[in-house]
Amino acid sequence: MERHAAQERLKSQARAQNVASFMGMIMVLGIVAKNGILILDAEHRFVELGFSSREAMIQAGRRRLRPIAMTALATIAGMLPLAFALGAGSQMLQPLAIAVIGGILSSMLLSLVFTPAIHYYLQPRGMESEAAVESGSLTLDSGTT
Repeated sequence: MERHAAQERLKSQARAQNVASFMGMIMVLGIVAKNGILILDAEHRFVELGFSSREAMIQAGRRRLRPIAMTALATIAGMLPLAFALGAGSQMLQPLAIAVIGGILSSMLLSLVFTPAIHYYLQPRGMESEAAVESGSLTLDSGTT
């Protein structure tokens, strides 16, 4: 799905797909995989603390929103000079920057909305903890990111 978004972004910019653009797509896939793993890990920790599956997923999304947004914004800010082809030789890597920017923008939505939703709906209903508590009564330690 990320690859498709990056390809559409390249087509809309009338840029050819080359080795640089595929390197950008591989980079985006790595970032998306990392985001998904961290969200699902946070969700698992909240379930262990006694939250219901739904509340655990909401809390995990809240907890991972800022790091995902910061990673995306830093990546986009780093790729903007390449995307605008500023500087000598930057036109060679312009497709990489365009693929990364388009992929990162769409991956934020996928990482924060679709991954948790798909995980929640594919989970067996018997997995919810019977000792689920209200969302405000328990918190996860802030020692990890």
